[in-house]
Amino acid sequence: MLNSFRNAGQSLIGRAIIAIMFGFLILSFGLWGVGDIFRGYAANTAANVGKTEITVQALRNAYQNELQRLQQQLRQPISAEMARRIGLEQQVLNRLINEAALDARARELGLAISDADLARAVMDDPVFRNAAGQFDRRRFDELLRYNGLTEASYLRDQRAVIIRRQLLEGVMGALETPIALQEAVYRYGAERRAASYVVLPAASVGTIADPDETALQSWFDARKAIFRAPEYRSVVTLTLTPETLAKPDAVSDADVRRVYEADKATRFGTPERRTVERITFPNLADAQAAAAKIAAGTTFEALAAERGLAEKDIAFGTFAKSELIDAAVADAVFSLAQGVASGAVEGRFGPVIVRVTAIEPASVKPLEAVSAEIRQGLARSAAQNQINDVHDRIEDDRLAAKPLAEIATALGLSAQTIAAVDQAGNDKNGQPVPGVAGNTALLNAIFASDVGADNEAIRLSDGGYEWFDVRGVDPAHERPLADVRDQVLVRWREDAIAKALSDKARALVERLNKGEALDAVAAELSLPVETATGLARGAASGNLAVPVVAQIFAVPAGKAGSVAAGTNGDARVVFVVTEATVPPYITSTGDAARIRDQMRTAVEEDLISEYSTKLRSELGVTINQRAINNAFGNTDL
Repeated sequence: MLNSFRNAGQSLIGRAIIAIMFGFLILSFGLWGVGDIFRGYAANTAANVGKTEITVQALRNAYQNELQRLQQQLRQPISAEMARRIGLEQQVLNRLINEAALDARARELGLAISDADLARAVMDDPVFRNAAGQFDRRRFDELLRYNGLTEASYLRDQRAVIIRRQLLEGVMGALETPIALQEAVYRYGAERRAASYVVLPAASVGTIADPDETALQSWFDARKAIFRAPEYRSVVTLTLTPETLAKPDAVSDADVRRVYEADKATRFGTPERRTVERITFPNLADAQAAAAKIAAGTTFEALAAERGLAEKDIAFGTFAKSELIDAAVADAVFSLAQGVASGAVEGRFGPVIVRVTAIEPASVKPLEAVSAEIRQGLARSAAQNQINDVHDRIEDDRLAAKPLAEIATALGLSAQTIAAVDQAGNDKNGQPVPGVAGNTALLNAIFASDVGADNEAIRLSDGGYEWFDVRGVDPAHERPLADVRDQVLVRWREDAIAKALSDKARALVERLNKGEALDAVAAELSLPVETATGLARGAASGNLAVPVVAQIFAVPAGKAGSVAAGTNGDARVVFVVTEATVPPYITSTGDAARIRDQMRTAVEEDLISEYSTKLRSELGVTINQRAINNAFGNTDL
C-alpha cells in the first residue's frame, strides 16, 4: 500500500486523490472521535457473570499470559492467527467465566482464607523452594518478576485459587470409583507378556533387481506428490536487535567500574547466609517465659526437649536476610552471634525463639571476573535506548523506497539476502537457512506476503524488529522423474524390500499358527531365536521398539504375528506370544492407590465441568462479542 502512495504522489492527480482520502479520514475523526476510530467502539466489558464483570483488559492480560506460557512450552513463537486456529481465545474466555462463576458462589457462601494461611501456602509451594527444600525469597521474587507479576497481584490470585479449591472440595466430597472399573484399568496396565522372536533382515529376501523404466515411471506417477518441489521464495531480511546495535568496545572502563561498585553487593555478590533453629510458641507469654529460662542458664536443646521437639522439628533452614519474609524474625536472626539464642520474637506467624548455628560470610566476585558481562550489559542497554530511533530511520528510508540492503549499509547493519527458502526454513538442498530456519513468525510472514509488498516490521520478543522484502516466488510444482531419479530409486527399493519382508513374514506366521515350532523355522532361515520377558504395554524393551511391543500385545497368547522394524521397514520381527500374565488386583498396594487417584481426578474434572456449567446457567452469562473481537484484534468478525 505504501508503494501505491509513493507512486500516486508523483503525479498531480495522484496527490489530489491522496488529499481527498486524508480529508475524509480527518472528517471521520471529527464526526466520531479519534478514539472510536481506533478502538472500534470497544466497550470495557468483555463479559458479565451474574454481577461480576470481566474487563477487556483482564481478558487481554489472561490471553497474553496463556500465550506466553504456551510459547515457552512449545519453545517457538505462536502467531495470533495460529492461536486463533487452536481456539486459545475461547479457552481463555471460558476459563475466566468459570473462575468468575466460582468466585461469585464462594462469596455467597462466605468462604475465605486468613493472611497467615495464605502466607503458609505460598511458603509451602515447591516452586519457590531451593535445592535444600526451603522457601527461597530470591527465587520467589525472580519467578514473579519473570512472569510479570507483583507480590500483591500474585497473593490476590493465590487467595482466589485457594478459595475456589475450598468450594470445589466441598462440592466433590469423598469421591470413590467402582472397584470393577479400577480393576479393569489395573489389568490393562499391569499385564506383562513374554515372546520369542526372530528378526528378518533385508538380506533374507535376497537381491531385488532394479525396476525397468516403465515400472519405475508407473511407481513414480502414483507418488508424484511425495517428490513435489515446495514453493521457494527469495527474500532480503534485516534484523535490528540490541545485540546487533551493541558496541561493547565503546563502553569505558570507568562506566564498568561504576556499575560494579553500585551492584557488587547484590548482583555480583553472595549475601551472608545463616543456618537457623527455631522454637515456636502458642502465645507471647509462653515465649517470654521460655526466654527467661534460657537467660537463667537453660540450654536451647533442653528447652526444645521440654517441649517434646526433636532436632528435625527445630531445624528452620539456611537463609539470606532477604529470604526471610518475616521482618521481625529476619532482624533477630541477623543480629545474633553464632550459637546464641534470641529473646522472644513476636513474628508474623506467631511468637518464636531463634538460634543461629552457622554463618556463611558474604562474598563478592572480583571486577576482572565480571567486567565483560557488565560491558556487554551496558552496551546492550545503550543499544536498547537507540532501537526506536533506528527503527524510525529504517521506516523513513523504506517510505522513500530504499532497498533493505542499502538501508542496512547506511546504518552499519547487515542485511541477509536469501536466494531460496521454503516454508520449513530450508534451502533447495534441504539445508536450514541460518537466521530463518526455526523463525516461525518470519517464515509465516514471508509466505503470506506478495512480491514487492511493503510489509510491517515483525516485533521481536527482545524489543527488536525484523524487516523483509520478498523478491521472487518459485511456485510449488511437480518434478519430472529425471530430476529426482536417485531419490525415487531409493524409495522404490525401500518399498520393495518392505513388501517382500511382509510377504515372507506372513507365510512364516501362517506356518507358526499351524503348529510349527519357531526354533525349526529359525533354523531353516539360519536366524537366532531371541526371547523377551516382562514386556509392558506401551514401553520399549531391549531392541524391541514401542510399535513392536504394541503388536505383541495385539496378538492372543500362544499365537504368532509380525511387525515392521528397523529403519524404513528394512527389517521385520516375527514373534510368538509365549506368556501373558496379570497379577491380582490388591486394593492396598501403591499401584491401586495410584489408579484410584487417577480415576478420582478424572471424575473430579467431569464434576467441576458440570458444576461450572450449572453455576453459569444460574448466574447468567452475558458475552460482549464486539468487545472481545476488538480485544483480540478480530475487527473483521
